[in-house]
Amino acid sequence: MDGASPARLYATLVGGTLLLVGIIGFFYSASFGSPGEVDKEFGIFAINGWHNVVHVLTGALGLAVAGYAAREYALGLGVVYLVVALWGFIIGDGDSILSLIPVNTEDNVLHVLLGLLGLGAYAATPRDTAERPVRTRGADV
Repeated sequence: MDGASPARLYATLVGGTLLLVGIIGFFYSASFGSPGEVDKEFGIFAINGWHNVVHVLTGALGLAVAGYAAREYALGLGVVYLVVALWGFIIGDGDSILSLIPVNTEDNVLHVLLGLLGLGAYAATPRDTAERPVRTRGADV
């Protein structure tokens, strides 16, 4: 990741983590429904099959766009996660968003942190830096 921008690091690290957490989440609860069987991933975060799918999709998207649209990903995911966190705090601990995705206070705090990190990565990455491909050492240019 030599020469990677903050947005590229965010897209890669957060994307990879969300993808991994989404996959691991299916071992805790793969139940789909309204909100289906809810379990706590790592004993902390309320999850179900839909919550896992959201993590897998947003994580895979981050990894897919890390090389060419990381800044936009950081902004988009940052805004979305802040909205989801606010929504989660409004509906309260133990409820579910859209009657599908369970959330608890721990989820909401994590969503705030991911949202703020995304906005920070977006702001810390100049537009021209985000659009340049990463060069590896020894590559012919």
